[in-house]
This record gives sequence, structure tokens and C-alpha cells, in this order.
Amino acid sequence: MPDAAIVPTPVAVQPSASRPAASPAPVAGAKLRTSKFKVPGEGSSVTISVVTVITLLIVWAIATNIGWIKPLFLPSPQAVFQQFYEYLTGQANDKPLWQHFLASMFRVFSAFALACVTAIPVGIAMGMSRWARGIFDPPLEFYRPLPPLAYLPLIIIWFGIDELPKVLLIFLSCFAPLALAARSGMRSASQEQINAAYSMGASYMQVIRHVILPSALPDILVGMRIAIGFGWTTLVAAEMVAANMGLGQMVLNASNFLRTDIVIMGIIVIGVVAYLFDLLMRYLERRLVPWKGRM
Repeated sequence: MPDAAIVPTPVAVQPSASRPAASPAPVAGAKLRTSKFKVPGEGSSVTISVVTVITLLIVWAIATNIGWIKPLFLPSPQAVFQQFYEYLTGQANDKPLWQHFLASMFRVFSAFALACVTAIPVGIAMGMSRWARGIFDPPLEFYRPLPPLAYLPLIIIWFGIDELPKVLLIFLSCFAPLALAARSGMRSASQEQINAAYSMGASYMQVIRHVILPSALPDILVGMRIAIGFGWTTLVAAEMVAANMGLGQMVLNASNFLRTDIVIMGIIVIGVVAYLFDLLMRYLERRLVPWKGRM
């Protein structure tokens, strides 16, 4: 009798305790993380900034109201706000705040606009031509480290004490960082992008317009933010030149009479206006160059 065929009996495999369980299938639309480490700097910092500002105001109020610091050196927030209210409503023994504000805005933004019109083309030319770089680089690098007060007397001697020297001083402080930023931006386009444009039949001017300038735009916008910051920094020095209106003149005039509350009020107004304009430039940067940081 032939041997019966041996049929293997299926054995149920029990899950081992040492074997890890299979991961559940990802849910459709869920955001998967490829790493347990977060991206450096990710997340909003608005709440932290608000808490920081509130904390500083509380410390300032406590230190001044209980007498840790004399009002001559640091007045209380209430005194500063009182001066702001009086200047805003025209009750102060001075011109209203809006007149000082408009005078400073005219000087800063006219100088900034003039710097944009002149410095950006100069920076682009420096990035594209060795002749332009050889012509403009020495004077830019010479006067860029100089503080505005160093050449302020020379500007007064040359151009007098009208509005021109004030605007010119702010213009010079904005010109150098904006031109150097535009020059640096012209190097942002990779050689592969330029060669790809040439291989598709683009001319030299088309490469500049459609490849190099869009790549340089983020650096130019950063240079504009830096330049307007330098402009507001130079405002007080510019309004030392026989000015009768302006935020800087208001601060200087108050310092002569030891009115620290007015000085701090003017400093806060200048800082807030500069910060708001910086926020505007950040918004324009997000709208105009949405690809920045994503390539």
C-alpha cells in the first residue's frame, strides 16, 4: 500500500511581543513629519513679542512710580502719554505733533525715494559692469563707514541751511546700503539659470530683465528696508541744521530744557513710525517675491 501523501497542516502564527506592530495607514490629507526635529525658527512669535512689550511697560511703570528712578532721567509712562496727548491735540507750547510728523516724513521719504531712483540703477550697473564697479565702488566704500555728523559741516558749507542739506544728509545715508544691496542681488542668479535662458535663445538684455533682475529683487527689497532704517537714524542729525519743525528738532529742543518726557515721547514716535514702515516693506516683500526662501 503506497504511503499516503503528507499534507502540511497550516499553523496559526501568533504575533510576537518582540515584533513591532505595523504602523497604521496614514489618513488622507494628514500632514506627515519626516523628522522629529522642527524647522529652526518656525512658528509665530507675535504672542512672545506682545508679552515682552507689556512686561517692559509694567517694569517701566513700577520703576518710575515707586521712585527707583528720578523723573529727570526716566519719566513715568503717564507723563510721556500726557505729553503725547498735549502735542497731538495742540495744547503744548510748541507746534502740533502732526506738523513735526509731516516735516520729518517729507524729509525722510523724499530722500528715500531719491535714493531708490539713483542707488538701485547704480547697484545694478556695478553688478553687471566692471567699469561701473570701478567707478562707483571707491567713493561708496569711502563714505559708507563715515557717521553723518562727520560730513554734516561740509554739507552746510556747500549747500547752506535750507531744506536741501537735510534731505541730502538723509539721502547719503540711504544711498550706500541700497546700492550695495542691489549690487549683491545681481549675483543671485545661478549660472545654470543664465545658461538655460541663453540656450532658449534669449538675448543679453532679456537675460538681465527676465532672469537676473527677478533674482536680485529680494536683495533689493532687503536693501530698501535697511536704507529706510538708516534714514530714520539720520533724521535727528539732519534736523540739527536750523530746523524749526520735525520730530528730531522736537527732541533736540526738548533736550535743551531737560524735558525728558518730551524726548522719550519723540523717540517712541520715531521708532513706531519706522517699525510700521518696516512691516509695510515686509508685506511688500511677501507679495512681490513669494518665492524667497522656498527655492
